Amino acid sequence: MPVDAADVALPAVDGLQLPPPLRTLLRPGEVVRAADGERHRLPRYFYLVESWALALATPLTAHFALWEFMDVDVREAAPLRTFPRYIPCGVAALAAALEIVRLEVDAPMRIAANGGYRSPSHAASASPSPHCWASAANVYRVGSEYVDAADRAERIAGTIRRLLPFAWVRPYGREPGAVDDQLHVDIGYVTLVPRVSEDA
Repeated sequence: MPVDAADVALPAVDGLQLPPPLRTLLRPGEVVRAADGERHRLPRYFYLVESWALALATPLTAHFALWEFMDVDVREAAPLRTFPRYIPCGVAALAAALEIVRLEVDAPMRIAANGGYRSPSHAASASPSPHCWASAANVYRVGSEYVDAADRAERIAGTIRRLLPFAWVRPYGREPGAVDDQLHVDIGYVTLVPRVSEDA
């Protein structure tokens, strides 16, 4: 059943109050050694997403909707692929950053499946990366151009670095740590504590 954007409600929840099976998978507030080798605290606060229809109807910015940051495949833990789902509140900061780039390039930016939020239990999260904070996106297409050639990747990456000096873009290439079919863009290990929480 379609959801009207005017009816969208996206409550924030404290992950420490979730049922134990979900807490085990999401690990809210847990300190982990992340992909950068440093210790970081996993997100504690999540947006509660009741349905896929709600995700489709929820704009985070003028050009990005929530669903684009939460599309995963079977490598995500089964209980986290059903609804309701829980997406770290930091996704709003990532969407706002990408919106700046989207306005500059004046073309749609497409995020790969598993290229937005991935839980710490996702098969690709052996070493937690900013994807576990919902603060990373793998962009595979900008407008009609796929990001699968060095010249296109470097041109778009240059735009991102210019507009978002706080962001990190994974280098283009086939060596370890590089990518050759998308742009990994992240804004670090961002956590967002909503104003409605007791900690605000």
